Amino acid sequence: MRTGIDAWIGGGPESVRAATLELALIAGALLAPPLAGVWIAAQPLHPYLELPGGPRAAVATEFSPVHFVSLAVFVVAVLTIIAWLIVRGRGAPKPGIRGTFPWWGGLGAAMVITFWTLAWSRFEWFEPWQRHTFTPLWVGYILLIAALCHRRTGSCLLSRTPVRFLALFPLSALFWWFFEYLNRFVQNWHYVGVDSLSGFEYALFASVSFSTVLPAVLSTAEWLGSFGRVERAFAGLKAVQFSPRSASGVLLVTSVSLVALPLWPQHLYPLVWLSPLLVTAAIQHLRGHSAVLDRLAVGDWGPIFVPALAALMCGFFWELWNSRSLAHWEYTVPFVDRFHLFEMPILGYAGYLPFGVECIIAAGLLPRPRGS
Repeated sequence: MRTGIDAWIGGGPESVRAATLELALIAGALLAPPLAGVWIAAQPLHPYLELPGGPRAAVATEFSPVHFVSLAVFVVAVLTIIAWLIVRGRGAPKPGIRGTFPWWGGLGAAMVITFWTLAWSRFEWFEPWQRHTFTPLWVGYILLIAALCHRRTGSCLLSRTPVRFLALFPLSALFWWFFEYLNRFVQNWHYVGVDSLSGFEYALFASVSFSTVLPAVLSTAEWLGSFGRVERAFAGLKAVQFSPRSASGVLLVTSVSLVALPLWPQHLYPLVWLSPLLVTAAIQHLRGHSAVLDRLAVGDWGPIFVPALAALMCGFFWELWNSRSLAHWEYTVPFVDRFHLFEMPILGYAGYLPFGVECIIAAGLLPRPRGS
């Protein structure tokens, strides 16, 4: 019987063919509606499809105290609930065999130290490779956090299912491109230091960088879940069940909202973070395999809260390491663009909470292993 992150990821589609069809449905539901909105607005399509993808024009980011306070209250409430559930949880050590710290964990630690130093330095001899430190830095993080999990439990995604774990890398690249695409319509972030790249070079180097996202968040989620208090904190809560009718309704409302995204980007920009979650979860539920929603049906909110915390933790390091790198991203977020922690406005970190759930759901797009 699967437990922990294996249960949250669950068995995906029954075959590669089924997984491809499901991914095509998700892609269509996310890609087509915003373009329909551009067509309705009689705007040219090509600016949204060009690479590299810098901002097309200045974006209005006036500050709104009402928006800021409202979002702050909501975020603080969510984090308070999570903290309270963890604190009240039973703190008994998690049963299981403690493992060793594998050699590749040491390699990961060395990579983090080395490429963090190189990312923030400006050595003349390293100049040709300066903009490409993101990927090896995050590969080092993935190896290190997976090794820490292995040390605590004797197992981790990397050591337990290496082929499935490696498959997360190409899936991750494709997964993040959906966010890049949706960002074209709201311009909440843009990249600095990539203007000299051709469209092909940009797509290639960006895809390699994007490939580290899912392995990083899932490995972090598994490590967090290795702590007994965290593992028990979110079990036995209120069960929530979703019907096919509700999933269809969510899919319809999200699709209509995405049509409106390029028409009112300043107000609908949260859809960049919410729509992939809603679309993917709805389609998985309609196709009969939604591990996350199945866990909610038995009152297990672990696949919601633990990945959310994992993404928030990864988000801190993403923003930290980005802040002084040569090639980096910057933000233009409407209404709440105040009090930055690194490049990110402090309330922008709220986007990492649903993003963590999206990472777990996205991992469920992989075809189920044989015999499962």
